[in-house]
Amino acid sequence: MLETKNLTIRFGGHVAVDRVSCAFQPGTLTAIVGPNGAGKTTYFNLISGQLRASEGQVLLDGQDLSSRSAPQRTKAGLGRAFQLTQLFPHLTVLENVRLAVQARRGMGLKMFSVWLSHRALIDEAMAIVERVRLGSRAQALAASLPHGDQRKLEVAMLIALDPKVYMFDEPTAGMSVDEVPVILDLIRELKAAGQHTILLVEHKMDVVRELADRIIVLHQGQLVADGEPEAVIASPVVQNAYLGTVAEEVAA
Repeated sequence: MLETKNLTIRFGGHVAVDRVSCAFQPGTLTAIVGPNGAGKTTYFNLISGQLRASEGQVLLDGQDLSSRSAPQRTKAGLGRAFQLTQLFPHLTVLENVRLAVQARRGMGLKMFSVWLSHRALIDEAMAIVERVRLGSRAQALAASLPHGDQRKLEVAMLIALDPKVYMFDEPTAGMSVDEVPVILDLIRELKAAGQHTILLVEHKMDVVRELADRIIVLHQGQLVADGEPEAVIASPVVQNAYLGTVAEEVAA
């Protein structure tokens, strides 16, 4: 279980995330929604360690991760995909994924000395590349991929790390209509496995409604709603104050 307790961060006099306490269970997908500037990505950054909290705790399976760095939290089981892709641009698709597999197995980044003698690990990486529908681009440099394929590659690297918690921050942002289903199918597969905790920041309410078991709503850094999707989306306070006409259209 992932849990935040009174998680807070202040930037000068501004409280960007304000005492957010929430628990997330394995086998569930929780969507985190709210208007721009509500604190959604900041909350993600506090959980994954990109930002250090002013106060409060982040716990995974009861273990306090609050003082740990982002890489240490990744090693503990928190996997994060960003709004902007985080790739090794001058390595191939396969090399990006195999380094993630290698990191998961504690082999470091000595690419050639390890990989030439570990064919099974290369095969594992290639299977993940195929899974995200990038098999035909396995030898292409990451920098040469169109944006949609770069998003697929980032998800592949996340899968290769095999985290306990998957954190997706607007995974379909900037993707064409044709590219979106691949990412959503991958998230569905992860959810169907029933072993992982999945958190999703997403502005597209049709996506949220389809995938989420639960929605939490942030506004001005505070947790203002938490419940099953239909109940949260139908809530007048959420529709009028936080989701506006988008939510009204979805609920119609």
